[in-house]
Amino acid sequence: MINMKKLAAEKACEEIKEGMIVGLGTGSTTFYAIDKIGRRVKAGLKIQAVVTSNNTEKLARERGIPLVSLNDVQDIDLTIDGADEVDVALNGIKGGGGALFREKMVALHSKRNLWVIDETKLVSELGAFPLPVEVLPFGYRQVEKELTKLDFHPRLRKQSNSETPVVTDNGNYILDLSLKKIKNTEWLAQKLDSISGILEHGLFLQLTSDLLIGKKDGTIEKRTSGSFREEAKHQINE
Repeated sequence: MINMKKLAAEKACEEIKEGMIVGLGTGSTTFYAIDKIGRRVKAGLKIQAVVTSNNTEKLARERGIPLVSLNDVQDIDLTIDGADEVDVALNGIKGGGGALFREKMVALHSKRNLWVIDETKLVSELGAFPLPVEVLPFGYRQVEKELTKLDFHPRLRKQSNSETPVVTDNGNYILDLSLKKIKNTEWLAQKLDSISGILEHGLFLQLTSDLLIGKKDGTIEKRTSGSFREEAKHQINE
């Protein structure tokens, strides 16, 4: 069975060049990219990486990838990350892995953002995947109440088989919003930005430049922001 995520993630790594500052996202797709980058570093590639979560940091260190803080770089040449949903305009929902705050900061300070997904993540309209919102534990119930009034159906994310809230790397909680279909992504982003207590939301709008889509037939489709058309298909020979 073809591993669509692995195909696309390893293809993304071909964009990494000598001397780059590389942003490393969080999640199952990025795991394959980190593994590939680690092999290239071992073979002599010289880069530095900025990570978006504690889990990513652990994986990168295990594979010998040199790390640098976001505070210590002017900008990032290329960030490779996954997404939970992506629409035809290359807007996306991220944060299923709980790292949306750091992922957005890294994305905002990257010259290029390259997202890697499998074809099941490509949608005509965002919203079927619950939209994560990172909130301060202090007063989170007040934020929850406000989001409920807006008919956003917030639900506190909890650990598996537990009533204990999931805590992000930043020490915060996550409210997942059940929206079904988002008709106006810009309005929603602005509304969430305006609510006190919300630190960040998982709407990533006009942030990615390129998208690699792993397909069941073993090909990879590349889409570039602004074109909305297939740029290339690459047959993968394993």
